[in-house]
Amino acid sequence: MVTTPLAVLDLVPIPAGSTAAQALRNSIDLAQRAERFGYARYWFAEHHLNPGVAGTSPAVLLALTASATSTIRLGSGAVQLGHRTALSTVEEFGLIDALHPGRLDLGLGRSGGRPNEVKREPALLGAGTAVVDGRAPNGLRVPHRFSFEHLLNSPRFELQKGLLQLPGAQSQNYTEQIGDVLALLAGTYRSAEGEQAHVVPGEGAQVQVWILGSSGGESATVAGERGLRFAANYHVSPATVLEAAEGYRAAFRPSAELERPYVSVSADVVVAEDTATARELAAGYGLWVHSIRTALGAIPFPTPQEARRHVWSDADRELVADRVETQFVGSPGQVADQLEQLRDATGADELIITTITHDHADRVRSYQLLAQEWQRR
Repeated sequence: MVTTPLAVLDLVPIPAGSTAAQALRNSIDLAQRAERFGYARYWFAEHHLNPGVAGTSPAVLLALTASATSTIRLGSGAVQLGHRTALSTVEEFGLIDALHPGRLDLGLGRSGGRPNEVKREPALLGAGTAVVDGRAPNGLRVPHRFSFEHLLNSPRFELQKGLLQLPGAQSQNYTEQIGDVLALLAGTYRSAEGEQAHVVPGEGAQVQVWILGSSGGESATVAGERGLRFAANYHVSPATVLEAAEGYRAAFRPSAELERPYVSVSADVVVAEDTATARELAAGYGLWVHSIRTALGAIPFPTPQEARRHVWSDADRELVADRVETQFVGSPGQVADQLEQLRDATGADELIITTITHDHADRVRSYQLLAQEWQRR
């Protein structure tokens, strides 16, 4: 019997022809249904300046969704610390926790500036990272590494960075910032001059702190060394998911919060009653990823008909190949088999499911079918 919990990651996608307001209503509805379907967590991502994504503020979305649900854990996947302070983050989550205690996951990510990852040497990573001909030992697809350099050097990235940060501001060192978040939550923060800071509400908040990462670098290291939970992004960077999970475990030290490593791994998923229907529902995914990777920002999610009208060049297909090849699309049994393969390859303790379709009803149905199949195993 499968005991691995499933969670939801929601970007609050805006379907083509719809509105941000409807996307928000859809997400709250999906959270309520996910609670009934048996999903363990419901996380909101943070993205900015994307015409097809309304998830700009996890804290605001969590406050709205907490009032509409009762038992499911709610969290950020992730708060982008590169353009905010430890204090503002703890204050926001402290406010929500004050009214909904014990339900929040504070997922923290590096985004907001250029990566400054300290790579681990391959020798430090476990044997589970061995990849031959694009496959992990158990057959999981692990494609070639995608380079984000063109996105980091794009005018759009500079525009976003300029709008998110105050003029002249510099992002705090990520490891130090994680330490500040933890100290503010625990009530142990001291300035260099010895001054105390006590966040009300926020200090003593009953939140689980997670670190999200896409490689075995600084994010995985700080999560491990601090004894925190770690979420590895197969759906964002499938080429480095094994490295991320192994890097975290190699760095792990037990803490008061966690005695052993705890890893959650994300996957893009579309489920329908049969394979042909699932592929039709997923038809817009490649075009949607293409808009992100050409630095246009995520477009409103296309209908299958709109997606089929797109004329693809070889370069276009290569740009999105790793994401399209690692999306799990099919019947409930087929997708559940792939998720088990992902779990076994990464040693995941949980799996995070992110599903985007044009029609909200199809998205809800995908999560329902998967939950039903998962519970049968």
